[in-house]
Amino acid sequence: MGKTKTAVLSGANETKLSGKEKYEKKQEKKANAHEEQMVKGVDGKTLVGADSAVSESKAGLSPKAKRGIRIRGKKHSVAKAKINKSKLYDTSEAITLVKSTSYSSFDGTVEFHATIKKDGFSAQVTLPHSAGREMKIEVADAKTVEKLKKGVVDYDILLATAEMMPKLVVFAKILGPKGLMPNPKKGTLIKDAKDAKKFSGNSITLSTERKAPLVHVALGKVSQKDSEIKANLEAVLKALGPKQVVKAYMTSTMGPSVKLAVN
Repeated sequence: MGKTKTAVLSGANETKLSGKEKYEKKQEKKANAHEEQMVKGVDGKTLVGADSAVSESKAGLSPKAKRGIRIRGKKHSVAKAKINKSKLYDTSEAITLVKSTSYSSFDGTVEFHATIKKDGFSAQVTLPHSAGREMKIEVADAKTVEKLKKGVVDYDILLATAEMMPKLVVFAKILGPKGLMPNPKKGTLIKDAKDAKKFSGNSITLSTERKAPLVHVALGKVSQKDSEIKANLEAVLKALGPKQVVKAYMTSTMGPSVKLAVN
C-alpha cells in the first residue's frame, strides 16, 4: 500500500488528517467565510432573518449542496420591495418597473418568461425591433459543411435549400440541440439562396422547453426605448396567442420579476 500524506493541525486537540480531509476542511472554511459575507450584505449590516434562513435551509444537506445555497443581496431586496407581488401589471407598467429595478452594472437584457397551455409549442416570429445583439445568418453551402465537419458553428440562424438538407442531416447531433437545423416551421428552409435577403435577423423561434410548457424570450436591452420593448412583447404575445398563456412574467438579467396581465 502507498503512503498516506498527513498534516498536523496545532491546537488543544492535535489531530492527524489525510490530504483529502485537509482539502475538504479548507473548502468548508472558504464556504463559511463566503456565506458570512453574503449574510452581512454590501454595507456590512446583517440582513434581517438571513442568518436563520441559512441555518434552516442548509440543515441536512451535504457539504457540496450547502456551498450551493444562494442568498439574495441588498440590491435585490430593495428592488423587489418596489413591486407588488399580488398585482398583475399591464405591459407599460411592467416595462417601466423592470427597467427601474434592474441593478446590473452592465446593460441588462429585458426577458419574458411564460407558462402556456400547449406542450411542444413552436412558432416563428419576427420582432419589430432588435432584441440586442444582431443575429448572424448563414445560408448553407459547401463551406458550411466543411465547418460542421470541424465542429465549427459561427452563426445564429442557418438557412438551407431542399438540395442542401441531405448534407446537413448527418450533422443533426450538432445542429439539433442548438435549434439550428433548418425546417419549414421555422421558415429557415428556403427555395432559393436569394430568399435569404428576405429573412430578418430579428426572426426568432418561440418554443417550449422539452419537458415543460415554458417559453423564454429576450425582448431587448434595458437601455432600449420602452416603445420598442413593448412592440416586441406584443409580437411575442400575438404569436403565442394570449389565451394560451397561463402565467407571464418580465424581468431583467439582474432584477426581480414582474407579473404580467396578458388576458
